[in-house]
Amino acid sequence: MERHFPEVPYSAARMGNGSDVLDFDDHRSTDHDWGPRVELFFSSGDFESVGKCIYEVLSYNLPFSFKGFSTHFVNDYLMGDIDKYPITHRARTYSVDEYFTYYLGFNPANGISEIDWLRTPEQILRTIQSGNIFHDGLSALQEIKNKLKFYPDDIWYYILACQWRRIDQEEPFVARCGDVGDELGSRVVAARQVKEIMQLCFYLEKEYAPYTKWFGTTFSRLRCAQDLEPLLKRIFLQENWKDRGKILSEVYVILAEMHNDLAITDYVEPKITNFHDRPYKVPQSELFYHTLVSKIQSPRLKSMERPIGSLNQFTDSTDISCWNRAQESISSVYE
Repeated sequence: MERHFPEVPYSAARMGNGSDVLDFDDHRSTDHDWGPRVELFFSSGDFESVGKCIYEVLSYNLPFSFKGFSTHFVNDYLMGDIDKYPITHRARTYSVDEYFTYYLGFNPANGISEIDWLRTPEQILRTIQSGNIFHDGLSALQEIKNKLKFYPDDIWYYILACQWRRIDQEEPFVARCGDVGDELGSRVVAARQVKEIMQLCFYLEKEYAPYTKWFGTTFSRLRCAQDLEPLLKRIFLQENWKDRGKILSEVYVILAEMHNDLAITDYVEPKITNFHDRPYKVPQSELFYHTLVSKIQSPRLKSMERPIGSLNQFTDSTDISCWNRAQESISSVYE
């Protein structure tokens, strides 16, 4: 860029799709959709005038390999050896506005609405937040990353409330299924509760959760994982629903303490009680739901008829949770 376009300000980063962005790539990652690549960002005017030209110049000036990996891609997914120009490379050019409007479905530079926050997959938000900025000549990328660091308080309270609500909806079912002799059903519900517990931990630690492939790996890096991961693993080893319930009760108390440590609501006593008159142990998750809802200031969030939460809370479809245009398919949910 300095040699061929010294007067054009630009930013360079690696963000967006790819396990390398999340820092999870390893030798297995190199067989497809992997290799030397970078995103180059320009102002809208510069991109319109020289964006395509810059890509072409790089095609005749990049090295054939970088740190032992070919810079040439025979298609969008596979690297291939090459010894003559032009190179089909992955140093792609964008305008800042175009890139984020396409990838997120909105342009953070123009503000982020409550609905933008709720309907954007956490995987997509994490691939921006985890991205590496190598050069920010436009002074734009870091500002956008800062805006997307995590949900504003009202959205955070709403999502936390909805996650406690999800735990509340099925907390007695591990026992109820087992009580009627359905051990398989009890195991399924327990597994669902483990997933909801892990998701809640991401929110309690103000982290976006990645999609399924990297969900457990990322959870293991949370601060709470040291205490919770051994307990959660033990749940899957239990043959009897009562033993499953005992470990879940230990976990629920830890979650309650984590919530109280945030000091964002009135104190909620961590305790396990019976579900009505039944011998099913539950943490009274609805108490956390209600105290969080009471902290929300937004009239729109308070008035939502059903606490469905964010996109990641009401669907686990990979096609949606990894799709940067997911908003188009679920736009009516929040209307």
